[in-house]
Amino acid sequence: MTLNNQQTPSSLITIFGATGDLAKRKLYPSLYHLFTKGKISKHFAVIGIGRREWSNETFQEHVRTSVHNAIGSNENIEEFVSHFYYQAHDVSSDESYRELKTLSDQLDEQYQLEGNRIFYLAMAPEFFGTITEQLKKQGVTDAKGFQRLVIEKPFGHDLPSAEALNKQIRESFSEDQIYRIDHYLGKEMVQNIEVIRFANAMFEPLWNNRYISNIQVTSSEELGVEDRGRYYEKSGALRDMVQNHLIQMVALLAMEPPIKLTTDEIRSEKVRVLRSLRPIEGEEVKDYFVRGQYGPGNMHEQAVPGYREADNVDDESNTETFVAGKLMIDNFRWAGVPFYIRTGKRMETKSTKIVVQFKDIPMNLYYNPGKPLAPNLLVIHIQPEEGITLHLNVKKTGQDIETTPVKLNFASHDLDGINTPEAYEKLLHDCLRGDATNFTLWDEVKLSWAFVDKISEIWESTQQEDFPNYPAGSMGPKAADELLDKDGFNWWPIGKLDVE
Repeated sequence: MTLNNQQTPSSLITIFGATGDLAKRKLYPSLYHLFTKGKISKHFAVIGIGRREWSNETFQEHVRTSVHNAIGSNENIEEFVSHFYYQAHDVSSDESYRELKTLSDQLDEQYQLEGNRIFYLAMAPEFFGTITEQLKKQGVTDAKGFQRLVIEKPFGHDLPSAEALNKQIRESFSEDQIYRIDHYLGKEMVQNIEVIRFANAMFEPLWNNRYISNIQVTSSEELGVEDRGRYYEKSGALRDMVQNHLIQMVALLAMEPPIKLTTDEIRSEKVRVLRSLRPIEGEEVKDYFVRGQYGPGNMHEQAVPGYREADNVDDESNTETFVAGKLMIDNFRWAGVPFYIRTGKRMETKSTKIVVQFKDIPMNLYYNPGKPLAPNLLVIHIQPEEGITLHLNVKKTGQDIETTPVKLNFASHDLDGINTPEAYEKLLHDCLRGDATNFTLWDEVKLSWAFVDKISEIWESTQQEDFPNYPAGSMGPKAADELLDKDGFNWWPIGKLDVE
């Protein structure tokens, strides 16, 4: 059941990995925002779980510093951190969970939490199964209120491992208690995709293969692998970004209108899209997907090393840091329309954008062979800026009847977007309210892994001889441009599409 803002229930939030980077950078500032906005009940408590031997006071100072560094605010900070408690914990120890149960029951009574508990696993996935089994075995989940489990990606590293993990977790939590978090689904403009489509009569009738020629989804990063070499060598861009973030955005763009705006109906339509994805396997992979790995280059006039020079990375690594692909959705609405995706590290700019390119009109009265008419584009800006741009053709000022492209912009920072909630803030609030719409259903995870695994199998069994094949500071390998060129399209330059 989804609750409105005024009905956000009391809850005990237990964070496994409370001393880690994710909790420090995202979770504590997000909880603080909810607290200061009155969107979290005053009846709440947080237990931080970690291996370090910290006192409650040390943990509270850690949270205080985290909030200050992220937000620079101290408003009601003492009242906020007074709700935080710490437990040094061994994830494999029965005694640690018995101590957790004792502390949880004590705080439940102290803060009148009604047995409502959220368990946030902000740590390595190999511990997920052990933690959930112990939570149930030691009776931590026996409280009378709701019990919810929040899991960070990656959910497995392929379909078999994801199935094994899901089976293990489902021994302790039911599917409707599991909240698989994808922070992209918490971003304001990702959630706006549905509204843009289904609340505007000028778009939904055109949202099909009769009027759209192609859709492009780009998520580029300026940063390299940094200190994540050990993780990235096992993951790569395909598993790290495509399997979850990019495929989720494609599902939102391609889904049919749900009969109701409920969690089950929206998720059901997204699953139908993933079932319609054309499988790519064997020799077809090279025709539909391109991989890249960045080499040395220049970023903001500074020389930066290549991927293979990073710590914990093989000198002859076959791991991709860039992926571009063409996805085809074989259903009545989208037959023949390519969805192009690309993502990479050490690229020219940090940006996530969706470009919907509409087809040319059948007979262009204003066509000038020397200056082709610009296509109509709908650009959805996800990050770092948030907004929408519609590219139209209008008459150029003067005596002659000539056209010129113009942009109609909406930038969320111009209006109420200045207070747009950060993705983790939005998703934590949804979890507290019991709204699982923007979390990933197991069926979605399963289908996306099934699609990606066929590509991974080919790439892992064949050495890419031209790695590194794009310099840091570029927009990826030349083969990514050729992927679209053979279809008569091109990637739209990200920098020229920015909200003005």
